[in-house]
Amino acid sequence: MPHDLSLITTITAAFGLALILGVIVARLRMPPLVGYLLAGVMIGPATPGFVADMDLAGQLAEIGVMLLMFGVGLHFSLDDLLAVKRIAVPGAIVQIAVATAMGMGLAMFWGWEPGSALVFGLALSVASTVVLLRALEARGVLDSMNGRIAVGWLVVEDLVMVLVLVLLPPLAGMLGGQQAGTAAAVSGEIWTTLGLTFAKIAVFIALMLVVGRRLLPRLLWLVAKTGSRELFTLCVIAAAVGVAYGSAHLFGVSYALGAFFAGMTIRESEFSHRAAEESLPLRDAFSVLFFVSVGMLFDPRILIDEPAKVLSVTAIIMLGKTIAAVALVLAFRYPLNTALTVGASLAQIGEFSFILAAVSVQLGGMTQETHDLILAAALLSISLNPFVFALIDRMGARPKPPLKGSPEGLLLAEEKAAAVNPATA
Repeated sequence: MPHDLSLITTITAAFGLALILGVIVARLRMPPLVGYLLAGVMIGPATPGFVADMDLAGQLAEIGVMLLMFGVGLHFSLDDLLAVKRIAVPGAIVQIAVATAMGMGLAMFWGWEPGSALVFGLALSVASTVVLLRALEARGVLDSMNGRIAVGWLVVEDLVMVLVLVLLPPLAGMLGGQQAGTAAAVSGEIWTTLGLTFAKIAVFIALMLVVGRRLLPRLLWLVAKTGSRELFTLCVIAAAVGVAYGSAHLFGVSYALGAFFAGMTIRESEFSHRAAEESLPLRDAFSVLFFVSVGMLFDPRILIDEPAKVLSVTAIIMLGKTIAAVALVLAFRYPLNTALTVGASLAQIGEFSFILAAVSVQLGGMTQETHDLILAAALLSISLNPFVFALIDRMGARPKPPLKGSPEGLLLAEEKAAAVNPATA
């Protein structure tokens, strides 16, 4: 029997420390995600003591990314997004542009190259859907209008980041990277590379929307007929990981995009709620491993060596993004309560920022110092986000009746009409 137990040791250390630190930070009224990141720091190479296997942790993190994005796709409802499209779509796009510009401007002030500064700004522009959902659930406003607007806003951000992750490898050379895309940029063939990339993406999306929407729900139905719960759960996880793996190796699409579309297609099934419920424990477990692996890559010395930079980045996330979002929501004639809820929701960064930073480091477009800056700012912003929501509650910004003719008023009128006469909805 083999005695190399690095996989078991890594998983045991990750889960054990994540549990202990997660409970501690939860008692301090902070998101458990902070504890998972700190657990990664403790078993990473930047701190003394036990060091987990970085290669194994990276592979476990890839599975975590797949299941995270699968969960996003599984809960992605086009109808919910369309219901708040008047504010969520233009607001999210403008906010991403503003936040990216702020981050890029700060990076160029520090003397960074434009390409690296652009990716840095993009990493600061997107908030964590995981953190937001848990914050809204804790306040009991997830199903309220403010909650739906905030979630719709972040869904649009997630979709934009999925597109960014798709475009990053072929554009890496233009952005200062050393790997995929460099030769094309030098030889002037970058547009050919982009064309091929978009063609592969288009074929993949077409297959998922035409074939996947029929095949995966049918597969779930056939497995459900067996009456075996474990087979059903296995089918869901196999579909998520299998589509993600196939999309990456056959179409050159990222694992994240493949898993996202797997979730979207399974949502079309009548068993989508059961799929979400029964796959949740495994998705949560690997999500923990993902955040632990992110913490393992973080060097806490950045907090001592570059405190001014860390505070500057955190200020962009918690002040710059929040102010921009509040101004945008008010400009669309929504009430102050809605604006503050959306602003507080965006006052943090999370999983997409980590994924974008990790991919950029692999492609040579981002230094480890930049990566550490993003992680440090993420830790601070996620830790402080509950207090931002508490501040909003203390301000007493209670929902008021919407103005007649305002976007919120029109949406409420539509919902009331649908409730009175569902046939016309």
